[in-house]
Amino acid sequence: MSDGTTVSAGGVTVRCAGPSLVAARDSFLETAVDTSLAASIAAKDATVWGPEATAEASIRLGWLDCVDVSAPLVPQIDQLRDELRASGVDRVVLAGMGGSSLAPEVITSTYDVPLVVLDTTDAGQVAAALTDLERTVLVVSSKSGGTIETDSHRRVFEQGFRDAGIDPAERIVVVTDPGSPLEQTAREAGYRVFLADPNVGGRYSALTAFGLVPSGLTGVPVAELLEQAGAVLPSLSGDDDNPGLALGAALGGYGMAGHDKLVIADGGSGIAGFANWAEQLVAESTGKHSRGLLPVVVESEGSPGFTEAADTHLVVIGDEPPTTGTAVSGPLGAQFLVWEFAVAVAGKALQIDPFDQPNVQESKDNTKAVLEKAGDGPLPEGDPTFVDGAAEVHAGPGLLRGGEDLRGALTALLRAVPDHGYLAVMAYLDREREAVAADLREVLAGRVPHAVTFGWGPRFLHSTGQFHKGGPQVGAFLQITATPEVELPVPGQPFSFGRLQLAQALGDLQALESRERPVLRVHLTDRSAGLRQLLDAAAGEPI
Repeated sequence: MSDGTTVSAGGVTVRCAGPSLVAARDSFLETAVDTSLAASIAAKDATVWGPEATAEASIRLGWLDCVDVSAPLVPQIDQLRDELRASGVDRVVLAGMGGSSLAPEVITSTYDVPLVVLDTTDAGQVAAALTDLERTVLVVSSKSGGTIETDSHRRVFEQGFRDAGIDPAERIVVVTDPGSPLEQTAREAGYRVFLADPNVGGRYSALTAFGLVPSGLTGVPVAELLEQAGAVLPSLSGDDDNPGLALGAALGGYGMAGHDKLVIADGGSGIAGFANWAEQLVAESTGKHSRGLLPVVVESEGSPGFTEAADTHLVVIGDEPPTTGTAVSGPLGAQFLVWEFAVAVAGKALQIDPFDQPNVQESKDNTKAVLEKAGDGPLPEGDPTFVDGAAEVHAGPGLLRGGEDLRGALTALLRAVPDHGYLAVMAYLDREREAVAADLREVLAGRVPHAVTFGWGPRFLHSTGQFHKGGPQVGAFLQITATPEVELPVPGQPFSFGRLQLAQALGDLQALESRERPVLRVHLTDRSAGLRQLLDAAAGEPI
């Protein structure tokens, strides 16, 4: 069903409101229909995004087959879950980064079943997950196994199980691509292995083994997700009544018209944390070649930042759009597929390859270089510009003008955000015990007329981190690090989790500074006192 502003099919409805948005959407839709864009994507035509993207796209369109390819996994997942529960194993820990962890987190939160998501290198958070091992199964999810965070998680849990007198082969399940180094390692160790479709990138993997295995082991009826996706799939090849095409045209068309900050809020959808998954899909897919769409996840429609502006596109996950903006409603499984299709469409509008992520690898390389260059010595933190209580403040050249206190430094950073720019808060902290750090987004967004994002390090490196470095160079950055409260070695590696976490922060800092972006690093020598001090210093008058 379509009435010009509303498109519905397969249980998903996309509503656009506001003449400027509808005009931008329809302008690109006209081109899309003339070129049979939807049919070409549905047919897995890898040439859609241009000659430079063809090679990568040719091995990244398997998500369009996810309903049929993933269906045989369901009984296997159910059988393993029953076997584990029969032996008293009912706690699932997921070690994975980016697309390997975000979809299962949304799925299990929506179905209100517990899942411990380990997508951090914070020593305290990792140590807290190493509990209740007698009833724990670890799912290690990685396409290759080369992701340093996930490899470190696997190593520490292997050691933990052995120390507890538990055979790791009985408690570790691996999800990976066929033929990957991780598959070989897992087979040799006797771990249970689920193979995913290798022609699906991580952020498009919600309805593959990466999304379904950990979710199904917790008790989620994953067949239901595939049924929901199957209901909307036939509509995605058509020009009419195609919610994926309509959403993609709205995202891409309005983005090309200058509304490149995609501010996402939940509007009573019943889906928990969907915007966090969409954040990675959008940012990592579109943030490159100095253009893209910056997803800005806000707490609610009433939160600071959810305001119509010259560079914003307000999106509600729910039934009712803003006065000017878009609303997307429908069941979770169908929404996954519609958003994946929409971002592929938006990539065409933006004239970028939505399937590569060149600057994610840049941060990985920087981390490795920082660790290797330091050897056994101290990491290259440098001397703080000044110290204020529990905060060591490191400021980029020319950023600070005047007093040397934390409040003044934060104000200087806010003033450094350029027109049509954004502020990114990047917290390398424990997102379970130090969740209050996320309040910084609302506090700072209430002071500036710019988009303010918040990301937990290092997980954001696999998400908005791509946009920070590959997208428009209009960002200003607040990086928060802290002295670890526990020392947790990574078995078989020459570094601890704390050292790895700091190396990741410093490596990303180098990447941002090399682009001459305004960056303020605040290192907390006392985590609890420092956070209180930081939140207090962030408050102030609008700028």
